[in-house]
Amino acid sequence: MVCRSVGRGDRTPGVEKTLEFPVLLRLIDERAVAFREAVASAPSLDVQVPTCPEWTLFDLVEHLGGVHRSWAANVAAGPADGPSGKPAAEGTLTAPREREALLAWSAESTELLLSALREAGPDRGCWTWWGVSESPQTSGAVARHQVQEATVHTYDAQVTLGAPQPLPVEAALDGVDEFLTTCCATTSAWPHQPAAVDFHATEGRSWRLSLSADGAATMRLPTTGALPDVGSHIAVASARGTAGELVLTLYGRIPVDSLKIDGDRVLFDQLDAWEPDE
Repeated sequence: MVCRSVGRGDRTPGVEKTLEFPVLLRLIDERAVAFREAVASAPSLDVQVPTCPEWTLFDLVEHLGGVHRSWAANVAAGPADGPSGKPAAEGTLTAPREREALLAWSAESTELLLSALREAGPDRGCWTWWGVSESPQTSGAVARHQVQEATVHTYDAQVTLGAPQPLPVEAALDGVDEFLTTCCATTSAWPHQPAAVDFHATEGRSWRLSLSADGAATMRLPTTGALPDVGSHIAVASARGTAGELVLTLYGRIPVDSLKIDGDRVLFDQLDAWEPDE
């Protein structure tokens, strides 16, 4: 699925809060450890990653390590008009080829990120690629997104070995909300009939992506009672699955038809093809 960020939508009060900052740091660490465990057990670093077919397993490790180092530098730099061009540690952006050294480099990369986040705390401003969106430009929002980065790439590493594990529920539930607020909210006009796409996690949480000439806005739906009315003139579709399945679909790791789809199925194809101006 797609959607790029920018814009600001409404949030429903009185529903689940996002994960606390210490929990986000723990999840980054746990997922990074699971990622390295998968890499350590792979028969070769040259095997292709099915969910990222242009990458080998080595490329995947280098990518995630580079992401950790880049965001460590951005968080340490504080508020800025653009990404930090300075590496988090001099001379360490290139990953070593030998597996043991590569895994040590990966672990160092994660620790650089976690150290920068601990030093900054959750509320410090910093540059983010999502600009002005439903997610703030803070180190806390960076930590939240990095949970998903580590979670999805751990799945990539595991599926490469033919042994994918379900996404941790705690990370996945927050991941659906984080993707919709960070990657989908936009002020670019939706080029089709106004629509509402609902995402239902079997663990008991739901979200709505509202699409109109004003752009895309997200809201968390109430866990009890009737869903808010969208109006008879608005196309409606919904997708239901575990939170992990929803996250993997949103990130394009599994097809949308892996979920239980109701309503106007074409809306998902339109979302996938949509390229907002901003």
